[in-house]
Amino acid sequence: AVGHTDSDYPTTLEAIDAGATVATHLFNAMPAIAHRAPGPIVALLEDERVTVELINDGVHLHPSVLGLAYGTAGASRVALITDAMGAAGMGDGLYPLGPLQVQVKDGVAMLPDGSSIAGSTLTLDRAFQRSVQVDNLTLNQAAESLSTTPARLLGLADSIGTLEIGKLADLVVVDSGTLDLVAVMRHGRWVLGDEKFAVLRPV
Repeated sequence: AVGHTDSDYPTTLEAIDAGATVATHLFNAMPAIAHRAPGPIVALLEDERVTVELINDGVHLHPSVLGLAYGTAGASRVALITDAMGAAGMGDGLYPLGPLQVQVKDGVAMLPDGSSIAGSTLTLDRAFQRSVQVDNLTLNQAAESLSTTPARLLGLADSIGTLEIGKLADLVVVDSGTLDLVAVMRHGRWVLGDEKFAVLRPV
């Protein structure tokens, strides 16, 4: 993977040719695009061998930047991730991140001196919701980037990533209007949700 890097464009191309296949949360912790120095971002976006990770929490990326990545790489090469720290799903306050204390305010994790974002508090259901409601991705694009693409990248496409006979019955159910999380199935058993979803139980 290429990420948290000061690499330039030619060096990034060399890394890809040497076997790098992932861009760790693209755009963050790497040089920005410049018109005479495209840097790692352009090299990673333009190469079809690379899957680019994006943190779609409304803090790490502007919607137009997310749109640029999708327009260049497409959903099949974008993996939506959280980069979440231990404060994910929790309230505001101080949280440990390795040896650091991170301040979470209004859901945004920052170093106490305010110098840098320190991970995120994002969860994947919220990433899905934001991708459709704010960024105007289709349901299929969001699902592909949250499930199918990561499964393929990790070599797990034979068992997860899509709903098919013979694969693990891992799925989530969201409200058709709000896209809020409603139920979760893991290996064919409901771990969150109520009996109205019993009709979805595998036979």
